Amino acid sequence: MNSGRRVRVGPGEDAVARNRALQAEWYGEPLGDRVRRILSGLGLSQSALARVLGLSPPMLSQLMSGHRAKISNPAVLGRLLAVEDLAADPATAALPAAELRTRLDEIRSVAAPALGRPPLERPAARAVQALLREVASAAEIEAAAALIAAEFPDLADVLRIYGTGRAGDAEEHFRRILGN
Repeated sequence: MNSGRRVRVGPGEDAVARNRALQAEWYGEPLGDRVRRILSGLGLSQSALARVLGLSPPMLSQLMSGHRAKISNPAVLGRLLAVEDLAADPATAALPAAELRTRLDEIRSVAAPALGRPPLERPAARAVQALLREVASAAEIEAAAALIAAEFPDLADVLRIYGTGRAGDAEEHFRRILGN
């Protein structure tokens, strides 16, 4: 990720728009979109999610609204990914409330960014997304896709879907192409 790069604020752009653009580059989409899916999927309040992540509720709100751009603590980012995986798992909807609380407590108690599991234990589509986003920014991935689109349109689509697209779109593409 190119987290050291600054995005210039042009006329008419404000800090929130800049921060959301940075979030989309660093995290694949604005954090507000990702967090709202988690809140909806798990039936949590922002305050409850903030406790699980190890953030103050105002800090989570600032990240969601774009008033802050970056999650600077790797452990918090690791917890966010773990909670996101939990929310994306179709089996989570059938969990009893007590089991969901137990899983969230386990995530909250882990301080290490890797959360005790290798990254490839995520769904394969998410692992591919993480890999692409680690080695290139969204703009670089889009530029690479544009370069090869004429001769290799399917490969360009893969770069776009996994490199700059939403997690759900990547997972759907993965299932459609590989039949999983």
